[in-house]
Amino acid sequence: MLEALTRNEKFTPRRGPVLLAILDGVGFGKYADGDAVLISNTPVLDGLMKTCPMTRLKAHGTAVGMPSDADMGNSEVGHNAIGCGRVFSQGAKLVEDAVTSGKLFDGETWKKLVANALDNNSTLHFIGLFSDGNVHSNISHLKAMIENAKAAGVKKVRIHALLDGRDVPETSALDYVDPFEEFLADLNKDGVDYRIASGGGRMVITMDRYNANWEMVRKGWEIHVHGNGDMFKSAHEAIVSLREKTGAIDQDLPPFVISDDGKTPVGAIEDKDSVIYYNFRGDRSLEITAAFEDDNFTQFDRGRRPAVMYAGMMEYDGDLHAPKLYLVNPPEIDRTMDEYLCATKVHQLAISETQKYGHVTYFFNGNRSGKFDDVYDEYMEIPSDVVPFEQRPWMKCAEITDKVIEAIESGKYQMIRLNFPNGDMVGHTGSMEAVRVSMEALDLQLGRLKEAIEKAGGVMVISADHGNADDMLEHDKKGNVKLDADGVPCRKTSHSLNPVPCIVFDPEYKGEYSKELKEGLGISSLAATCIELLGYKAPEGYDPSVFNC
Repeated sequence: MLEALTRNEKFTPRRGPVLLAILDGVGFGKYADGDAVLISNTPVLDGLMKTCPMTRLKAHGTAVGMPSDADMGNSEVGHNAIGCGRVFSQGAKLVEDAVTSGKLFDGETWKKLVANALDNNSTLHFIGLFSDGNVHSNISHLKAMIENAKAAGVKKVRIHALLDGRDVPETSALDYVDPFEEFLADLNKDGVDYRIASGGGRMVITMDRYNANWEMVRKGWEIHVHGNGDMFKSAHEAIVSLREKTGAIDQDLPPFVISDDGKTPVGAIEDKDSVIYYNFRGDRSLEITAAFEDDNFTQFDRGRRPAVMYAGMMEYDGDLHAPKLYLVNPPEIDRTMDEYLCATKVHQLAISETQKYGHVTYFFNGNRSGKFDDVYDEYMEIPSDVVPFEQRPWMKCAEITDKVIEAIESGKYQMIRLNFPNGDMVGHTGSMEAVRVSMEALDLQLGRLKEAIEKAGGVMVISADHGNADDMLEHDKKGNVKLDADGVPCRKTSHSLNPVPCIVFDPEYKGEYSKELKEGLGISSLAATCIELLGYKAPEGYDPSVFNC
C-alpha cells in the first residue's frame, strides 16, 4: 500500500470536485482541411479555450512511450500515461526491442511453441492485426517470427489476418497482403508450407473489447479455428471480391476462409497446434484469449475446441494472468494516481460507456483490472449501442453526463474522471459528417458539465488521450489533400500526431498558479495537475503539472 499524499499548502482545495474530462480523439489539427473539430459548431469548447488557462500537450510518440515521434499515440498508452503521471516504454517499443535484440526468440515461451510444432509435426498459427499501424500490432514482428520459425525447422505456418483500415489508410489491405504473399512464396521455395488461412475486418471479427459484442469473437472463432465461412482461393481474391460486393472499407470487410478446392479450409486449427495471438495491446486481445483458454467459457458455443498451445504477444491482464503464456513482458506500471488517491482516502468515480470504460479503469490504473479500494474507488459503465458508430455519432455522451452531474451534486466524490469516446470512435469511421454531429453533441454536454462544476465550486480539466477527429483527410508531404482515382479526397481513419488541449476551468480560482500554463509537456502531466488541484503534492518522480506557481 502506498503512503498517503502530503498536503500542498500552495493549493486550496475547491468546494467541489476535480473533474478530468478526457475528450477521446480530440486534438488540434495541423491542416484546416479535414479538421472536423475545427469546423464543428462547438461554442462551449471554443469559449473555454478563449477564456480559461490552456496549453497544448503532446500525446504521441516518445511522449507516451512509443518507439519514435513518428508513431501515433493511442488510447492504451494515452490512458496509461495520464493515469500514472509518467512515461513507460509501451508495447510497441517493448516488442520491437525484444524482436530486434532476439530476446523474444531466446525466451522460454517461443521455444515451447516451436518445440510443440516440431514434436507433433503440427502447425504454428498466427492471429493478429495485419498492418504496421503499431497501435495493436506491427506486421514486421509477424515477419520476424515467421522467419525464425522457418530457421527453427517449423514446416507448416498459417496466418489469420485481421484487416486494419483504422490505424492505417482505410483501403490499404492489399498494400500489406500482396507483398506478404510474395514474402511467403519466397520462403516456400525451400519446401515449407506457409500460407494465409483466414481473415476479415477488425471491426467484424475477433477484436471485440470490454464484452461489447461477443458475436464478433464467435465469428472469428468460426473462421480461424473451424475454417467455416465464405471460401476464396487467396486473400487477394477475397479482399477484391468482398469490396466489390459490400463496398466496405477494410475494418468492416466480412470474414473469409482460404480454400484450394472451395470445400476444405487450408488452415483450420487442430489438436496439438501452436497458436500465437501477436497483437501486443490488451483490450482487443482478452476475449479471443478467453475463448482459447477458459475451461468454463459461456459466451458462445465453441463447438470443437482444439487442444492447442496458446500464447499472446504480451500478458494482456496482470490480475487475471491472461494469457497463461506470453512472449514479451508488459510494462510494469506502478504508483498510479488512483492508487495514491485511495491511499489518501479520496473518493473517486471513473465513468465512460462500454467502448472506453476499460480505458478510464484498466488502462488508467496501469493495466490493472481490479479496484485499488472498494470504498474509495467507484466505477460506472454506461452500455454502448451495438451499431456502427456513424449511425449513432452522439454515442452515450448525454447519459455519461447525466451520471456525472448526479455525482457532482451528490458531494460524495472529490475526484471524477470520464471519457467521452465520440471523437475517437466516430473519427475511425472516416465520416466527416458523423464526426461533426458527434462533436456538436459532445459540446452540449460540456456546457452541462461546466454549469454543474460552476454551481458546485469545483474544477474541470479538459484534455484528451490522442488526436483523431482533428485529422480526417490524408495529406501528402506538401500538405495537400490526397485524392483517389476519381478525384475524391482520401479519408483518414487513424489517429493523428497532433497535440491535444489542456483546459483548466476553475471558476473559484484563488491565484495559486499563473493563468499562463507551461508549454511543451505531455499528457502524463495531467496526473500531477489533478493532484495539485486537489490540494496535494504530486508524488516523487511524477512529470510536472501544467502550472507555473
